[in-house]
Amino acid sequence: MRKSTILTLAFVLLGGGILTACGSQSSSPSEANAAQTIRIGFQTGNTLNVLKESGYLEERIEEEGLDVSVEWIEFDQGTAVMEALSTNNIDYGNAADGPGIFAQAQGRDIVYVGASLPHEQGVGIMVKSDSGIETVADLKGKSIAAMKGGNHHYLAILALEAEGLSADDVDFRYMGDASQGRSALETGEVDALASWDPFFAGVEHTLDVKTLDHNVEGYPNRTFYFSTPQFAEESPELIQILLEETNRSDQWANENPDEVAELLSNMIGIEKEILDTVVNRRDYGVENINEDIIAAQQKQADDYYRIGLIENEVDVSEIMPVDAAWATDNIE
Repeated sequence: MRKSTILTLAFVLLGGGILTACGSQSSSPSEANAAQTIRIGFQTGNTLNVLKESGYLEERIEEEGLDVSVEWIEFDQGTAVMEALSTNNIDYGNAADGPGIFAQAQGRDIVYVGASLPHEQGVGIMVKSDSGIETVADLKGKSIAAMKGGNHHYLAILALEAEGLSADDVDFRYMGDASQGRSALETGEVDALASWDPFFAGVEHTLDVKTLDHNVEGYPNRTFYFSTPQFAEESPELIQILLEETNRSDQWANENPDEVAELLSNMIGIEKEILDTVVNRRDYGVENINEDIIAAQQKQADDYYRIGLIENEVDVSEIMPVDAAWATDNIE
């Protein structure tokens, strides 16, 4: 795997100096030769980080003889990725399950084009070791820090319901980002913290905490790959290449966890020991959208509506096409 030079990463303001993709593309990569820039939104420590540094995508584009360049744009949250997609500031990006549901409920124009493998261990609920809280049931009447609607928030709700409780039995304190949640737990502002990797692992390694057994089954905690409807319609062959090369870099990650942890540590400034935990408790890989994936995402959307996180019911299948033009057999 070729590593590109590690560059200092900066968050990019939406709409600032971003090239616009142009030209309708033909139905096969060899014919898709109109000059084009693919603008890809990626998040800190996620799978597209690995794809970016692998160089696989750029190599594939060159092999196909395409007149296509790639612009990588970093975001700190999935909601920002959804905003950038719906305002046509990027063409493609990845985010967790919740942001896709919120975006659809808000009428944003997006389409799901692929999914990661399940990552059940990538979210959790932590308390201080000396808190006296031993189980999720002990959280009744307590406060929990989370980012509203995130995968970790959803896990906490499912964990409460598994104990016969509801979201109303705790005081959710909504944070602006992962660092605020960590600080709230550390200072005693809240009794518990729900978080997601790599920040979840970071708290586990650096604070005196314990992670509660949540007894939640059937929640896959997937990352999804999204596109603008225009990019999906005009360039399905490029999306197929994106999914195939993401899966290629994912398979490399599965075979080289130590190198992946070191790579991500250098990129995002988190200690390698923490990234070792993150990498070793997940399986990397890409899946085409299928009926099982849709069913799990629909359940989550229905739960969000039931507990009042979204105002409108949504049918996720409307923007999760099966057997789409970009679906590929070249993934494991």
